[in-house]
Amino acid sequence: MSAASPLLRVHAADDLIVALQDLPAGAEVSLGSQRWCLREAIPAKHKFAGRDLAAGELVVMYGVVVGRTRSAVPAGARLTTENLAHAAADFGGKQREFVWQAPDVSAWRHRTFRGFKRSSGVPGTANHWIVVPLVFCENRNLAVMREALTRALGYGRGSSYECFAARLAELHRRGATPADLEAALLEEETVAPAPLFPNLDGVKFLEHGLGCGGTRQDAEALCRLLAGYIAHPNVAGATVLSLGCQHAQVSLLEKALAELHPRFDRPLQIFEQQKSASEKDMLGRAIRAVFAGAARAAEQEREPCPIDGLVLGVECGGSDGFSGLSANPVIGRAADLLAASGGAPVLSEFPELCGVEQDLCDRCETAELATKFTGLMRAYEQAARACGSGFEANPSPGNIRDGLITDAMKSAGAAKKGGTAPVVDVLDYGEPVRRHGGLNLCCTPGNDVESTTALAAAGCNLIVFSTGLGTPTGNPVCPTLKVATNTGLMRRMSDILDFDAGPVLTGEATIDGAGEQLLELCLATASGEYRPKAVALGQDDFLPWKRGVSL
Repeated sequence: MSAASPLLRVHAADDLIVALQDLPAGAEVSLGSQRWCLREAIPAKHKFAGRDLAAGELVVMYGVVVGRTRSAVPAGARLTTENLAHAAADFGGKQREFVWQAPDVSAWRHRTFRGFKRSSGVPGTANHWIVVPLVFCENRNLAVMREALTRALGYGRGSSYECFAARLAELHRRGATPADLEAALLEEETVAPAPLFPNLDGVKFLEHGLGCGGTRQDAEALCRLLAGYIAHPNVAGATVLSLGCQHAQVSLLEKALAELHPRFDRPLQIFEQQKSASEKDMLGRAIRAVFAGAARAAEQEREPCPIDGLVLGVECGGSDGFSGLSANPVIGRAADLLAASGGAPVLSEFPELCGVEQDLCDRCETAELATKFTGLMRAYEQAARACGSGFEANPSPGNIRDGLITDAMKSAGAAKKGGTAPVVDVLDYGEPVRRHGGLNLCCTPGNDVESTTALAAAGCNLIVFSTGLGTPTGNPVCPTLKVATNTGLMRRMSDILDFDAGPVLTGEATIDGAGEQLLELCLATASGEYRPKAVALGQDDFLPWKRGVSL
């Protein structure tokens, strides 16, 4: 895109023109041979009509249908939720052969990263021990173990906020006035102690609110998800806490592990409270076992691993009108480079693929994969309808405020982070990645944390996450890199963001060049040479999906 133009038409067939900067009402603007007089102010990230649109007309952006006009919209007028409703093209199975123009990856083919080798074949980009409750009734015991172990092993510290609160309490004890308290300063982060086990990245505690009280299907889905974490390439071993009487039985977890991860051979410790002499007895044994397991796990060291061992989850959240123009295409380029190098990019968030289903069906390597994808999409949409909702309800108020006014518009930009590679597999929620060398589609909701939680369960050993509004989301076991859609956001929220895709909007960088830089950052992160901001902040978000309820 041109650095000089404040406008962008993404695809030659598009009816909508994107404002790359705030444009005042009455401004005379042009793009190529076309000229418009803007009928109203067009904020940056929003769109105006590139031609007169009649009421009820289908509207195209990114080369696909993104909405239907509620009323006539003259050329130069802004598109809003008042004059544009969600609409998407129909889809149905694989309809054409797909030939991929793979990028040149001669410079990447023999690249490696320093990871932790696992017998499953997929290396870890980190090395964790996890503690997992099978039911929310064990969350208190989980918290006790977290408090007992985290600082003792050197993974916790008194944060600057904790120190700040302690300082305020001390001032209060000394009779400080409100003015004294107001003058107290929040200091910088405290220095973290050296961990007891340097080769272990931490012990993570996966608190959740499920396991009983819901449907049996919820319990089965939870066990399949937890099995994915226990068998995750970044996990050296796991401790499981069970009450005993819950729906999510130990036997269900063991069945999920056997079915989904038949090569699983890492340490698995199971403690059931209702079979223990007392709570103290169970917790004492569990803490001793975690300590011993962590010590053994820390004996492993990083080794060179080929680039095709990267399983890259691609995600977006806090999206804006620039997401589909900068950050997502940059991520898509990195995904294509990885796929062509034998790695496995994974695209999720099925409600945010609404309107681009046919393209993804046609990219499927087989008709069977396309059929599985269409079946999952239609079943999800039907479940949402049964709850009185639908995919059109996916865009959040923040999305709409920043230019994503229909789900199809949001989806067309969101799908860009999946690149252009052929679809080599379609995964239902909880299924693991089995095929490399192309794109995997993973059925998850659009909710950021539910989706990243599922991407990690599928075996992603790294996640790249685009954001236009800023979000601190991370994952307990999977390093998560944040990509800003614009430089202004990167400057404002550099404490939670890792990579700036903004130069693509100004013409200072190309999508291809930025994608290559991003892949380099992925390799540095996978090697433990770069620590993502979400990891440094301890952003350990974990949220299982109650299927069909959320978008």
